[in-house]
Amino acid sequence: MDVYGLTGGIGSGKSTVAGLLEEYGVPVVSADELSRVVVARGSEGLQAVVAQFGPEVVAEDGELDRARMASIVFRNAERRRELEAILHPRIRDRFEQVLDALEKAGHEVAVYEVPLLFERNLQGEMKAVILVTAPLDDRIARVRARDDVTETEVRARIAAQMDEDQKRRRADYIIENNGNLDELRREVEFLMARFLRIPTHRAMPSEDDRPTTSALITGSTMPPFAVPSGRAYDVPLESRRPTAVPTAAPASIAAPVDPTGAGSVESDLGPPTLVDSGPPTHARPDPVQPAAPAAASDPRSRDTDAVPAADRITRIDTGPPREG
Repeated sequence: MDVYGLTGGIGSGKSTVAGLLEEYGVPVVSADELSRVVVARGSEGLQAVVAQFGPEVVAEDGELDRARMASIVFRNAERRRELEAILHPRIRDRFEQVLDALEKAGHEVAVYEVPLLFERNLQGEMKAVILVTAPLDDRIARVRARDDVTETEVRARIAAQMDEDQKRRRADYIIENNGNLDELRREVEFLMARFLRIPTHRAMPSEDDRPTTSALITGSTMPPFAVPSGRAYDVPLESRRPTAVPTAAPASIAAPVDPTGAGSVESDLGPPTLVDSGPPTHARPDPVQPAAPAAASDPRSRDTDAVPAADRITRIDTGPPREG
């Protein structure tokens, strides 16, 4: 299975792109959601955290007290590494279980949405990396509206992440999220046809048939939905790997969360140490081919006076595919 990384700074619109890909039947695995599940109430992962940090890190409702956890590890690198040694292997195991289930269901492509993909040096494990970018003012406005925070707070979050220019140099494909939702949808369609090589002219799945990788991530049964081949599946998630707590986290495993954003296990734990490993060394996909023209009856066709998606999507060509 080919796994493409999807990343972008806070407020860039990467989650919106992920949702649009899912609408077309592309499985998207959210690293942010994985990071929550592995320490959910009653989980073995949460038990390991309690054993390492004490019962005070558990809130009254039985969930991980993220504020308390942050106060412990935010300025203590050693304690942070202890937490990462618990979280990272479990995130990796759950991710591989989800991929196994998707592959058995007949999927050949999946997308892994990781806010800190480059910061954690995960690009080498991806087929290629898709970066979503947006103007700084737009990003600030989106985050302020979403999280009800001040501009100063948003700028601090952005400053805690890798510089946008560095991300651009490492990315294989860039989506410039400069317009409205319809324009972004066109860019996603262009991405699928020209880069992921997935046809977009097939019928859109209905709302009831949309892929729900969340069911796989949480360990519940995957609801049937139509896949590009026409098959449907109902896949239970089985535990296939040991869950023993290692003494140290593998260096290549990401902490796939936005360090200062909301809604993730490590959202309040502070920024990670940036790993500058130079340009990505992973294999590139084959050169893109011209996209097939959409049928005249395609309801997703846009006005001809709109700015072509090709003018807003940048393909960074870093050379021919590597052998092996």
